[in-house]
Amino acid sequence: MNWLWMSLYHALAMAWATFWALVLGFSISAALQVFVSKEQMSRAFGKATFKSVAVATGLGAASSSCSYAAAAAGRSAIQQGAAFIPALAFMFASTNLVIELGIILWILMGWQFVLAEFLGSVVLIGLVALLFRFVVPKAVQDEARKHAGGTGDEDGCHNGGDEDEHEMGREGKWAALAHAFVMDWVMLWKELIGGFIIAGFIATLIPPAWWQTMFLENGPPALRLIENALVGPIIAILSFVCSVGNIPLASHLWANGISFGGVVAFIYGDLLVVPLILIYVKYYGGRATGWIVGVFYVTMVISGVVVDLIFSALGIVPTGERAPSAVEHAMIKWNYTSWLDCIAVVLFGFFLYLHLRKSGGTSEHAGHAHH
Repeated sequence: MNWLWMSLYHALAMAWATFWALVLGFSISAALQVFVSKEQMSRAFGKATFKSVAVATGLGAASSSCSYAAAAAGRSAIQQGAAFIPALAFMFASTNLVIELGIILWILMGWQFVLAEFLGSVVLIGLVALLFRFVVPKAVQDEARKHAGGTGDEDGCHNGGDEDEHEMGREGKWAALAHAFVMDWVMLWKELIGGFIIAGFIATLIPPAWWQTMFLENGPPALRLIENALVGPIIAILSFVCSVGNIPLASHLWANGISFGGVVAFIYGDLLVVPLILIYVKYYGGRATGWIVGVFYVTMVISGVVVDLIFSALGIVPTGERAPSAVEHAMIKWNYTSWLDCIAVVLFGFFLYLHLRKSGGTSEHAGHAHH
């Protein structure tokens, strides 16, 4: 059973190494959610113009979401009259341009990957807009909009920040921040734990030679670049890991031979995991889902290739011996990270206390009103 304990140990060590960064990222994200209402976001998506896509991208980046909540938010915007392209831009930005993902990416892989993630996201959103404007038939978009007209919450993921915004405002800014902070954790904890555990098992059970056969490491550079970018999102689809949870696995892939553009394309694949594709079918119908998945996959691959080419031309692709897998070599030991984790635990407990006190006060008030 050593393989089981080692897998769980790797997962726990990764969580230990990144907990403080997650608390910091969620804290900043909560502050942004409190000061930017979702109603403002929905009103900004009216037309498929450059301005609306840019606004949707910016507001999505300010609205941290798990991939399931992002999909639900995109459908809600479409139900309220938003154009399809800004809704998709918001959906992608709210999972791939968020603060906590950037912090974890920097810690585990380096600043180059954070910059690549940002630049590639802009390229990807631009490509999605172009393909939906000029390639995807308007009849498909109309069919998807009609199909999305139903109600219900199939995503099963709580979207923190949507509820009781006025109530939170009356309770004060700290209570509002605490509520948004806790709801983000409620929304993402399954994906985070799943991401760490899957990465831990992969690091323990799959030998490096397996990855080296999957990713071309020799041959013409152009062929290797394209093949790695094609394979990256497919691994993401099959891993079932999305949002911030796929960064530990991205670190492991990078340590085991995937190209720079390939790992960037893999990170973008969080909106194509199998459970999400099934949700898209419920939201938009099978035909539209086929187009959405196809457009997303193609743009993820192209964005990975473009980013690789740009960073190679600028000479800022990490070279030399690659850093060891952050998952495979994670260890629980007392160092500066431990002190940061202790501070993060205190902050987490403070926000949780404020949230529970507010929830208890609200429940008590509701009980008195009922009597």
